[in-house]
Amino acid sequence: MFYYLEGLVALLAPNLAVLDIGGVGYACLVTTNTLAQLESGKKARLYTYCNIKEDAFDIYGFVALSEKRCFELLISVSGVGPKAALSILSSCSPESFALAVIGDDERTLMLAPGVGKKLAQRVILELKDKISKETAALMPADYTPASHTQGHSPGAVLLPEIVTKQRLAADALAVLGYTQPEISAAMRSIDIEPLTVEEIIKKVLMG
Repeated sequence: MFYYLEGLVALLAPNLAVLDIGGVGYACLVTTNTLAQLESGKKARLYTYCNIKEDAFDIYGFVALSEKRCFELLISVSGVGPKAALSILSSCSPESFALAVIGDDERTLMLAPGVGKKLAQRVILELKDKISKETAALMPADYTPASHTQGHSPGAVLLPEIVTKQRLAADALAVLGYTQPEISAAMRSIDIEPLTVEEIIKKVLMG
């Protein structure tokens, strides 16, 4: 179906953005995070997911591919429909969602309207299981972050807190759809030592 839609933002409303493309208004259901990055009358591109049913054709739009990836992961969980997924991603950013999954943080997911404890626990359980199957080893054995290649000998020992941060960030990036080679390359290019885990993830997402 549509990979993305690009046009002028004709209308903005709660969880709704209408793009005017060649005189046709495409109604896209969006998160509050995406909505905050759009401006009426300005050109925008939304990466899309189409939910086609007998009596409806709903288009979900996302400014960032990482948010779309989270949405697709969420609706793969039993009992989570598009509305619940949109609600969760309206309550937390892709990076905070990923950290909630790997950190067993059900409270963050429960901030979304309509998401109770059981559903939050199911999301975490199923997605962590999915990630562990897809990613056997997120970091190659010879991985050395940029922060320890600047002013340190090649054989410098990584501090436990640095290792913990890189592992958590790598796990979260896997939630967002990054592959092992992509994670390794991205982590080598930044100085992770002064950053929090969430800041590391944001830096990678920003490219």
